Order: sequence, then C-alpha cells, then structure tokens
Amino acid sequence: MLRIFFSTVALLASAIAHASDAGVTPTEIRLGASAVLSGPLGPQTAEYGVGSRLLFDAVNEAGGIHGRKISYITLDDGFDPARAVENTRKLVEEHKVFMVYNNTGTVHTAAIVPMLQASRTLMFGPVTGASSFRDTFNPLMFHVRASYGNEARRILSQIKQMGITRVAVFYQDDGFGKALLGELKRASESEGMPIAVEVSVDPKQPNFAAAAETVAKIRPQAVLMGTAGSTFTGFIQAVHKTDAKPSFYGFSVASVDVINRELKEKARGVILAQIMPSLNNPATPVVSEYLKLLKTKSPNAKPSASQFEGFVHARLLVEGLRRTGKDLNTTSFIQAMESTGEIAFGRFTVKYSPQSHNGSDYVELAIINSEGQLKY
Repeated sequence: MLRIFFSTVALLASAIAHASDAGVTPTEIRLGASAVLSGPLGPQTAEYGVGSRLLFDAVNEAGGIHGRKISYITLDDGFDPARAVENTRKLVEEHKVFMVYNNTGTVHTAAIVPMLQASRTLMFGPVTGASSFRDTFNPLMFHVRASYGNEARRILSQIKQMGITRVAVFYQDDGFGKALLGELKRASESEGMPIAVEVSVDPKQPNFAAAAETVAKIRPQAVLMGTAGSTFTGFIQAVHKTDAKPSFYGFSVASVDVINRELKEKARGVILAQIMPSLNNPATPVVSEYLKLLKTKSPNAKPSASQFEGFVHARLLVEGLRRTGKDLNTTSFIQAMESTGEIAFGRFTVKYSPQSHNGSDYVELAIINSEGQLKY
C-alpha cells in the first residue's frame, strides 16, 4: 500500500512540474496549506491560522506588501497524508499558490515534499519539528520553530538537573508520535537517563485507561508526552484516575489552550516546552504587536499561545517578503532570506543561510499555573 501511495505522489509531482511564481501577481501573493482542521488536533491547528490571518489582514488593510495583498487558502486534510497530497496538488495546480505556508504534520510534510520540489514551490514554516527535515538541507523549505530535538534535549536536561530518575514516555502511535518518541530516546541517551517504559495508543481509537494503568505500575516521577490535542489531555485524565502522581512534560505542539479547556484546574503543573516568546511579556515588540492587533479586532478575545505562534510565523514571512522587494519570485525570496542576516523578535531570533534554513533554536520550559497561564 505504501508503494502505491508514494507512486501516486510521484505521478502527481510529475503532472504539476511548473514554476510556482504564477502565485505572485501585480496585486496578490497567494499562499496555501493543507492543515489538520478536524479531529483531535483540529482546534489547535485552526488557531495557528487565526493568528496568521490576524497579521495578514492588518498588512492588507495597510496596502499590502509592495502593493500586493496576501491571500491564504487552507484545506482540511483531517490528519490524513493522502488527503494532504491531494490538497497540495489542488493548491499548486489549481489555485497556483506561490508558497505552501504553515502546513501541518510530519508525515504529511514528507509526503508533499516531492511535489513541491517538482513544481519548485516554496514551503515556509511547516508545523513540524522533525529533525529529518533539518538534517538534510532543502533550499525550498524554510523552518521557523525550533526542532523537536531542541525541545527534547531541553526537557531531558531539566529533568536530569531536578534529580528525576524514573521516567515514562507516552506517545501516539503514528508518524507524529513516533517522531517525538525518537527525539526523546536520543535525548535520553545523550543525557544518560534511561526510559523505564514506553506506552502508546492509537490516536483514532485510544484506550487511555489501559495506557494509564501500564504507566502507573512503574510509579514514574515524570511522564514525557509524545502527543498533542485531545490525546494529550485524554491520557492525563486517565492517569489522574490511578494512584500515580507524576509530573507531565509536553512538547510545544501541545496547546495550552486545549489543555486548560479540557483539564481545567488539573492543568496546573503541566510543563511544556515553548518555542515562542512569552505572551506575558508585552515588552517584547512582537508580543505587543500581537496583543494590540488582537484587541483592535476582537476587544473581548483571549490571547492564545497557538494563535501567537501562527502570528510569529506570519510576521517573519511578511518581513521576508518586504525585504525581497517588488521583484518577488522563488529565487529572489530565497536569496533575500539567505542574505538578510539575523531577524530578532526579542530573544527569539531566526537566521537563514545558503547552508541552513533551520530558523530558530529558541526553547524554554514553562509550567501552567493556577490561573491557567504559562509561567516561564
């Protein structure tokens, strides 16, 4: 079946082998993405889009970038790689997007790369921290967020410093969860901290009670979570029904908004890696800009960490498009990003070069406090 799937990808790629520069017109820059907008990860992914559009709308209202306004099309793939391929084909071939922006999923990203390479379409800010995309240089792919490897090393280093020795890993049994598991295992080996048990669930039909009982038997001091969305919160709820009392550590892809909504007061104490500046520090210019635009558009809206991540991705892209100038095409954008030097949003910095498009390595750990806020 996998052979048939990847053969289909190759055929689609060969069928759309044309330049993506048609997505830039005198009045428009067309962006698009296949994203997980339904299912357990849907609510969180939708927030990335809200944050991106918050900035894009403000830029468009101010006249756009060198006279061009940004349009952004998102198509739901329901976390299905085959749908991600078909969605991306539509975006490139039918919508003729200039760039795939903020697409989601590790396996999904891998599935669409051949098509984007064949059509010479840029990919900017994919929502995946998988090291595999960073270890092999792709001139058409620009990362923004730090890698899962950066996050895993930060988590394991902190746990080791705290004297924790009994650690369990819970992960969702798919490409995303296995990528996080792999990073955690590499970090545990690097830190000399063995993992006592690895427990997984099928994210489509999870048996949280059985997974929680397996973990509880070893009385872990900490559980490292290789998952996100409702799978993350469902497992924690199940563990709370046992007599185990571990700390829970998650990656940045675990949304604090979803955690607060589903765990309520039991969200307190969950520790998450963060790859964006704190929303509680408005002295950071990009934080201040986000909060101001959000309040202007929706005075009663509550700031969201996932929204803010989408906003930062959009802010960096807009900066790159402005620096590229009026003569915008795939080649000129790559050259501008590789030669622009460091772009800094406070302590969050990004730098691209002809040898690396890995973006940021900024990672901090934050704990959810009694008010549901992340305390760095």
